[in-house]
Amino acid sequence: MHKPYRSTLIRYVFIAGGLFAFATFAALGTWQVKRLQWKQALIERVEQRVHAQAIAAPSRERWPQINAASDEYRHVYAKGIFLYDLTTRVQASTALGSGFWLLTPLRSADGSVTLINRGFIPANKMPHDAIRGMQTKIPTTTFNTQDSTALTSQPSIVVTGLLRMSEPGGAFLRNNDAANNRWYSRDVQAIAAAHHLSEVAPYFIDADKTLASKENAPTQTAYPIGGLTVIHFSNNHLVYALTWYALALMVAIIGIWVARNERRLRHDDNNTNLP
Repeated sequence: MHKPYRSTLIRYVFIAGGLFAFATFAALGTWQVKRLQWKQALIERVEQRVHAQAIAAPSRERWPQINAASDEYRHVYAKGIFLYDLTTRVQASTALGSGFWLLTPLRSADGSVTLINRGFIPANKMPHDAIRGMQTKIPTTTFNTQDSTALTSQPSIVVTGLLRMSEPGGAFLRNNDAANNRWYSRDVQAIAAAHHLSEVAPYFIDADKTLASKENAPTQTAYPIGGLTVIHFSNNHLVYALTWYALALMVAIIGIWVARNERRLRHDDNNTNLP
């Protein structure tokens, strides 16, 4: 009587499936290793950018080439005049609690505008708490980014911080509502359009901690609070790679066990059929 070992066709199908699964899992593991190397290189580049000496923020000529891979988190500086009346509050959740980022346009001498995230202000503070002691503001209704005469009496300020890419659309399950002045992400283009600003840089700058001290008198509370940029890159690629490789190893072990079991069954069957 023949033992119930698998037919030749089934064995070939099983072998092909096992080889495919092994190759797939091994390829995914190798891909995660490459992702790990890429992520480590990215983290190293960002660390170098953050701690490098501040350089001039990209000018208009470079705006079309700005991208996250080459420019985000660069330590930059910009000089100009704050247009405080055009400050936009963007909802924020930080280690200091809930509140708002204050994004204020900075008008440079050449007429270009850069949005500056001046920092965080708690939800229980009103915007005027963050602009005490500042220069006389320019009325929004009469402002024109190309009209330098309206700004000649305003002293300029140098802002240093980290270059950040625009955050279009809004936050998770929350869309920006420009009509009602509700902002959940730092969408540069939408904020600029809401304030009828032109010649606006495609990025914004997260101001560092020194800005509040420049804007406020020593006796005043240093709002907004800058320097709260969170730089975090999830890096689980090693775990993923080990998981895929472990699955490939399990497939190989199961395949070897099945092959040995098939060989034993065939050997026993052959011995049974001997005269």
